[in-house]
Amino acid sequence: MVIGPRQVGKSTLLKMLQEELIQDNVSTLFFNLDVERDKTVFESQEKLINRIKLEFGEREGVVFIDEIQRKVNAGLFLKGIYDLGIGAKIVVSGSGSLELKEQIAESLAGRKKVFELLPVTFPEFVDYKTSYLYSDRLAMYFEVETEQSKQLLDEYMLYGAYPAVITEKRKSEKRDMIAEIIQSYLYRDVNLLLPVNHVSAYSKLVSILAQQTARPVNYHQLSQYVNVSANTVKDYLWYLEKTFIIRESTPYFTNRLKEIVKSPCSYFVDLGLCNYLRNNLFEDFDTPAFGFIFQNLVFNTLYSLFIRENCNLKFWRTKDKAEVDIIIDYPGQLTPVEVKYSTLKKPKISKSLRSYISDYEPERAFIITKEGRFEEKVNQTSIHFMPYSDIFKIKEYFN
Repeated sequence: MVIGPRQVGKSTLLKMLQEELIQDNVSTLFFNLDVERDKTVFESQEKLINRIKLEFGEREGVVFIDEIQRKVNAGLFLKGIYDLGIGAKIVVSGSGSLELKEQIAESLAGRKKVFELLPVTFPEFVDYKTSYLYSDRLAMYFEVETEQSKQLLDEYMLYGAYPAVITEKRKSEKRDMIAEIIQSYLYRDVNLLLPVNHVSAYSKLVSILAQQTARPVNYHQLSQYVNVSANTVKDYLWYLEKTFIIRESTPYFTNRLKEIVKSPCSYFVDLGLCNYLRNNLFEDFDTPAFGFIFQNLVFNTLYSLFIRENCNLKFWRTKDKAEVDIIIDYPGQLTPVEVKYSTLKKPKISKSLRSYISDYEPERAFIITKEGRFEEKVNQTSIHFMPYSDIFKIKEYFN
């Protein structure tokens, strides 16, 4: 199962896999359930099995099924195919609908591997923008071409990580593409795939969350803004996460009397969508809003680095308003990360981070900035100041 946001490249990936298999003389079949002709093959399991036998004969092969969420009861349908042992590997993909992520996943328990296709990462973006000239030495590129690296980071933060948006050169077209992605999501996916009774309230909630990205969610306040119940707000947030619009970060706590334990933070999977919804697709990077966009960027980057590491990204808040933006909850280690959208000339450690270090005594901490490399020590905790371009080295500290 290949899952991920809409228009992130899932269909393209399946086609590339098919081409590689054909070159290796492996039999393949490709179905797209957005195509009427292909839909008829899925009217029954028998029809699909007969088609596979016709094409493959006695050979083994690979069956690709794109947009699987279009099939009603797709999980049970595929489970039956799998259990018959037809001698074919099945690769399915689809947008992050609940049908794909929940019902299909439950029906195929013990029978599947799930791969999440993420939007383009910043190193991938820089590779594309520099024609892949520095793929094996991007760290050196960031150090030598500091001004160009800043410009690329600004563009990435502004327009986001959808492939079609990145490859489009005209800024007006980039904005139109982002608008189309949002409209397609709200009035196609939400309206047709999700049990959302008030699409206008759902749409308003998404826009409000964009204004509050990287900050704790207040269910009661949001329910008043969009005129639905707090429980409905929770349901909508769940839908937004399951359809790859936002990711939630939950609070880390050990002391319920002292620390915040309930309200999550929400982050947008794509910054271009977030900026569009904020009406912020303009090149004014000095506004306070970009501090939260930068924090969202850092969160997304850490997510891409640790997604396969049985690791959670949390945050820490106390009732006395001490806070740490991100806690990397890695097996056996807790690592605080502060995000500063500024250029540091000398190391500066906040009271909040010192408070966390005092309470939890982590081995290390990170402070991610626009510019500035330093190392400090507080008690037994090593604190690493690093510019965003160095963030991809963080994982080395955990190996």
